Amino acid sequence: MSIEKKPRDATVAEVENVIPAGSQPEPPENRQPEAEKVEYSVSPGLANRLARHNISLAFTSYQSGLLYFVGRNASGGINIHQAAMPKPMGLCRDGKSGLVMTAGYEIMRFENVLQPEQRINDAFDACYVPRRVHVTGRLDAHDVGLDADDRVIFVNTRYNCLATTSNRHSFETVWKPGFISALVDEDRCHLNGLAMEHGRPRYITAVSRSDTIDGWRDRRADGGIVVEVETGEIICAGLSMPHSPRMIRGELWLLNSGTGELGVVNHHEGRFEPRTFCPGFLRGLAFHGNFAFVGLSKPRYKRFEGLALDQRLKDADSEPWCGLQVIDLGSGACVDWFRIDGAVAELYDLEIIEGFACPMAVPPNSIEVANLITFES
Repeated sequence: MSIEKKPRDATVAEVENVIPAGSQPEPPENRQPEAEKVEYSVSPGLANRLARHNISLAFTSYQSGLLYFVGRNASGGINIHQAAMPKPMGLCRDGKSGLVMTAGYEIMRFENVLQPEQRINDAFDACYVPRRVHVTGRLDAHDVGLDADDRVIFVNTRYNCLATTSNRHSFETVWKPGFISALVDEDRCHLNGLAMEHGRPRYITAVSRSDTIDGWRDRRADGGIVVEVETGEIICAGLSMPHSPRMIRGELWLLNSGTGELGVVNHHEGRFEPRTFCPGFLRGLAFHGNFAFVGLSKPRYKRFEGLALDQRLKDADSEPWCGLQVIDLGSGACVDWFRIDGAVAELYDLEIIEGFACPMAVPPNSIEVANLITFES
């Protein structure tokens, strides 16, 4: 494969920490805060942990309008790369070399265009480029997955359903909860989370079972549910704004965001079993080995306030975090962390990138993506 970049004095890595002009069509509140207002800090062991497992991390923030990568630099420290995206939300891996992301009014499928021996600026060993972009319109798409037929399955929050892409329309409905009486443009239950298993959607999370527009907002404290897609059965209720359901080794894990708890769903007894508390509004969950990687946000806005999380933070004499925590599933302890302080306070999803030390991405609608040409040689 050959890679050509024009003009010759430009490099793809110039996108790092920069939003190219014209690449961010979101309103001002979703744009990147000024760099000097954001500070990053990490635990002493995070770089070694990433190296030991040969992984790096990707996460999204619709607030900043950035897709972030946390990897390792040549000196063994942490490298942070960020690429401007239109309201980046859900993330999932696409095989060994790709990523899928819900973003604003699009579904993006990224491919790593580098061969194993190739590097950009002697640093980046993976370069994710948006190769397939499907325009859906603003569906407020949240979690995303790929089924056994390589179809994108995404949570269509605006229309209270699971959907896939269509060659003609904004989306094609895959499934909707039985308590939703009609497919209409009303966020009724705030369907948000998707757990895939064996190439099919297995479970979803929603903030409530409401069937009226915005009805979920009055059920944030204890109206949250988990629904089994195949049967339509509600298998767990009484949750507080649940997010990020994930199937791992036959167990359903999720984030009970309104209480700040990571835990599992006991399917037989229909209840949530907390395993650990994390100081933040939790969204974004991935697993590697015996560790859970959890995303935390600060509960600054009205939709996150007035929840049990507020009291849990007071009881722990703790301030809410924005960042990532690595949780040992055996002990429930936080063993490593990545923290963001300043203007960025909300994250949405995260994913583990296996086999790459220092990944990056190229934004759509940017000079960089226009000038990055690859082909088989």
